[in-house]
Amino acid sequence: MDDMTTLSVSLHNAITDIGRDAWEAVRPDANPFTAYDFLHALEASRSVTQHAGWQATHLALRDGGAVTGVMPLYVKYHSMGEYVFDHAWARAYEEAGGDYYPKLLSAVPFTPVTGARLLARDAATRRALVEAAVRVCDGNRLSSLHVNFPAEDEWRLMGDCGLLLRQDQQFWFDNPGYASFEDFLAQLSSNRRKVIRRERRDVQALLDFSVVTGADITERHLDDIYAFIADTYARKWGTGRPYLTRAFFSEIAATMRDRIVLVFAHEAGRAVAGAINFMGDGVLYGRQWGAVVDVPFLHFEVCYYQAIDYAIAHGLRRVEAGTQGEHKLSRGYLPHPVYSAHYIRDARLRRPVADYLARERQAVAESMVELEAEASPFKKG
Repeated sequence: MDDMTTLSVSLHNAITDIGRDAWEAVRPDANPFTAYDFLHALEASRSVTQHAGWQATHLALRDGGAVTGVMPLYVKYHSMGEYVFDHAWARAYEEAGGDYYPKLLSAVPFTPVTGARLLARDAATRRALVEAAVRVCDGNRLSSLHVNFPAEDEWRLMGDCGLLLRQDQQFWFDNPGYASFEDFLAQLSSNRRKVIRRERRDVQALLDFSVVTGADITERHLDDIYAFIADTYARKWGTGRPYLTRAFFSEIAATMRDRIVLVFAHEAGRAVAGAINFMGDGVLYGRQWGAVVDVPFLHFEVCYYQAIDYAIAHGLRRVEAGTQGEHKLSRGYLPHPVYSAHYIRDARLRRPVADYLARERQAVAESMVELEAEASPFKKG
C-alpha cells in the first residue's frame, strides 16, 4: 500500500469487535498464540479482564472498510503475567513523582513466546501499526508502550521507529532431523548422555507416561491439567488461582484441540502430573505444568524429554519450553535471543532506561556466547 494516510485507526475492547475472519486474514504466520481462537478464549473465559489488570484495547487499521492490520493490545494496571520485567522502571518513575500505570502493552497475556505482534501482510502496514500505537499512548497520556516477544524483524522495525530495544534469552531445543531420542543423545557428550539416560530411567521406573492430543482430549484431562497448574501456583506463590481460569481450557479445547498436546504422568493408573503444550509453525511450545507428587527428575521428563520425543516423532523443528532456566542447557536446550521494544513518553525515564538497555543487550549477547561455548552439552566441534 503506497498511501498510508488513507488508513483509519480503531480500538476495540473485545476481539469479537474485529471478528475472526478479519483477524485471521492479516495474520502472517501460524503461531497458535496470536490466533483469534486463543486470544478470544482468554477474553471469553474471563482470564483477561480489566478487573484482572488486562483491559483489551486491540488496534485495527482499515483501508475503507477492510481490515489491513491488527495489533493485540492491552491497557495494563500492573506488570504481572508479562515475563519482561519492568518493575524497577515503575518504582523509579513513581519515586520521581510519575504515574507508571496504566501503561500500554502489545503481547499475548501470560505467554512468553516469540511471534508476530504486528499482524499485517506488508512492512508499511506494520510500521503504521507501531506509529498508531505510539499515538494511542501519547493521546491517552499513558506512561509507556511495551511490545513483548515480537519477531526479530518487527523488533528491528520498532527500533527504526524510535522504540528502545531490549534483548533476553530463552533455551530452545532445535531438531535438525533426528530419527529418534537416541539419535539426539548420540550428539551429546558422553557424560551428558549418561546423566539424561539415568534421569529418564529413574523416573520411568516409578511412573508411566502418556500423550493425549486432538479428539482424545476430554474434560477430565483438562480438569487434571488445571488442578496440576493450580497446585504449582499454590506452592510457588501461595495462591491456587492461576492466571488462566478453568473455563479457558474448555474454550481452547473447543476451538484448538488439534493444536494441543497434553503430557501426563501416572502412578497406579492415576494422573499425578501433567503439562500442556501447543503446536504451530513446526514448533512445540511448552506452556504450563504441575504435579501432586514429588519425584526426582519428574519436571525434566514431563516438560523437556517428553517434548523432545514428541517433536522428533512428528518432525517438528523446535521445542520452546518457556522462560528462564539455565538447567535446560544441559538437557539439550540451547540459548536463543528473545526481544521486546519500549516507548517511554517521559524523557526523564526514557534516558536512564535507554542507557540501561544498551548495557543489558551487550551482557545478554556475551552470556549467550559464553554459555554455548562453555556449557553446551553437545560434543565439541
